[in-house]
Amino acid sequence: MPKRFPTPSQTIGPFFAHGLGPGWPDLTGGAEGARIAVEGRVLDGDSKPVPDAMLEIWQADAQGRYPGPSPLHETGAPSGAPAFRGFGRALTDARGEYRFTTIKPGRVPGPGGAQQAPHLNVTIFARGLLRQLTTRIYFADEPSNETDPVLAAVTDPAARRTLFAARQDGSSQTALYRFDVILQGEGETAFFDV
Repeated sequence: MPKRFPTPSQTIGPFFAHGLGPGWPDLTGGAEGARIAVEGRVLDGDSKPVPDAMLEIWQADAQGRYPGPSPLHETGAPSGAPAFRGFGRALTDARGEYRFTTIKPGRVPGPGGAQQAPHLNVTIFARGLLRQLTTRIYFADEPSNETDPVLAAVTDPAARRTLFAARQDGSSQTALYRFDVILQGEGETAFFDV
């Protein structure tokens, strides 16, 4: 008799595409900085696409400032690029694919004042999740990754690798990065307990 394994749990819904519309996948809006695109897929434990998932990103501007009043932004004033909101939302399609267009964030202060490498903070909502998942996207070609205090806290090399977006061939004006989110199983993305 063949050995049987449970399939990844998934519930009906939540139908983000019907309730929230197209999202806000383009954060550029006249913001200053190097344009980048981040695209990928959201996959379940059987490596099947998760349609109708939602990803939200929160990031600093190119100078390393978060928009609006924040403990991470000393003046409490909006960042130098007034059109840059620092927040975006993308929905996955039937193939589990998503895409953001934004600017590459600058370095921001981290624990103990140490500078963090440029990154995107990511929250994932999907069917079967009772609670959202939180992770980060770091850029594999960024030299400051070696000194990032949050990355240093991820001591498992396999888990650490799941936090990097790999640079792809893009246009001359927009660098393209690939970042797949694997919700469980082999190659599962490292998620943070926040």
